[in-house]
Amino acid sequence: MSSALVWFRRDLRCFDHAPLHHALRDHDRVHCVFIFDTGILDALPSRRDRRVEFIRDSVVELDARLDTLSRAAGGSGAGVIVRHGAAIELVPALARALGVDAVVAGRDYEPHARERDRLVAERLSREGVAFELVKDQVIFECEEILTAGGTPFRVFTPYRNAWLRALSPAVLEPRSITPLADRLAARAVGEAVPSLSELGFEGSGSDHPPPLPGMSGGEAMFEDFRGRMDRYRQERDYPSLNGTSRLSVHLRFGTVSVRELAAQAWTRGSAGSLAWLDELIWRDFYHMILWHHPRVVNTSFRPECDDVRWDDSPVLFAAWCQGRTGYPLVDAAMRQLNTTGFMHNRLRMLTASFLTKDLGIDWRLGERYFADKLLDYDLAANNGGWQWAASTGCDAQPWFRIFNPVTQSERFDPQGRFIRAWVPELAAVPDRFIHAPWRMPPLEQASAGLGIGVDYPAPVVDHALARERTLARFAAARS
Repeated sequence: MSSALVWFRRDLRCFDHAPLHHALRDHDRVHCVFIFDTGILDALPSRRDRRVEFIRDSVVELDARLDTLSRAAGGSGAGVIVRHGAAIELVPALARALGVDAVVAGRDYEPHARERDRLVAERLSREGVAFELVKDQVIFECEEILTAGGTPFRVFTPYRNAWLRALSPAVLEPRSITPLADRLAARAVGEAVPSLSELGFEGSGSDHPPPLPGMSGGEAMFEDFRGRMDRYRQERDYPSLNGTSRLSVHLRFGTVSVRELAAQAWTRGSAGSLAWLDELIWRDFYHMILWHHPRVVNTSFRPECDDVRWDDSPVLFAAWCQGRTGYPLVDAAMRQLNTTGFMHNRLRMLTASFLTKDLGIDWRLGERYFADKLLDYDLAANNGGWQWAASTGCDAQPWFRIFNPVTQSERFDPQGRFIRAWVPELAAVPDRFIHAPWRMPPLEQASAGLGIGVDYPAPVVDHALARERTLARFAAARS
């Protein structure tokens, strides 16, 4: 009998699961493991990280679902072996202890993950164990979508067109688990998923808990979005509306299948569903960029942009982080992020543009702040989005196009509903001043119970002057 160990990582589900399908097809017995990797956890800035809570609860559900699948297929039960420690040591040790022939996992495209996998592969090889990586978290990966010249794309639109030409029902076909689920192995009696406290973490302790975790959470969220998908194009830019899918955290941790989501959007074929499919294509695009250009983690995709002279202003950076810039929509977005771990995509673009183009601060500082705060943090997408906004990346926003935070606010939160929800000190400000409250005359301020510069900050920069500084900053780098 041959056996394998499936190493769950960014794929916390037991349906349409490529590594699990691959292992069950090729081996007689399949064990499952999840590692709470101290190489990742120890670097987190807070012991109340919502992501750890979401992952832990998702692993609990995965464990129970695997057992149900096994028993329904006539097996004796199954589950997830859970370990807490250094993955590069624990995976080879577990493979040795179980006597497996192969370890199977979904391919990861981040530089640190690739190095981790290289080290694991080396150790497994010394034990005579194969290490097999398969595609699971994207539709197309690595060299699957290339230009006619055989090089990686640098611009999204031609990549999108090539991606759509390559799409077919076979590409999106689910990777079945159920028919061979009796091959799933049970974990040792008495083992259980560790509690948050055993992992060294606490619950979020917030009035805004993480989204419902696990496969059930992803299924419920997608079911909710399915009824709104056709309106996605019209509603996606308005943060006060429930216009987006909110599935990003489930995509990040693989509690949904990207193949299933793409198939639903593609076959539906409405303007809204195809606009949402474009967002999944952007996700593939940024993973492809990270795979081919791992240097973008720390440097600009466009090398000439590393000559841009950013300002060093801890005071302004702190105001941005805290949502105290004096620009209401920027502040509302940052406060939502700090409180919930979520930020609407339109507001991610706005806040990134404001940090880099209005405050003149290096995009890397903002990218790292988002990395600490976002529940759905994904290096490829976050890096790609920040470099787009900062005009340093591939297919970037042209450096001379700069978001105006007031006009963005007027356009995408016209009644100020989102602003008032997250900046309560502006609740009584009339609509005509909600986007630029510093323009209120003193009597209007008094009537609203608000003193600009006292109860709510005056703008930390003048947008028109900041725009001129940004144009000069990029012109100097290009000369």
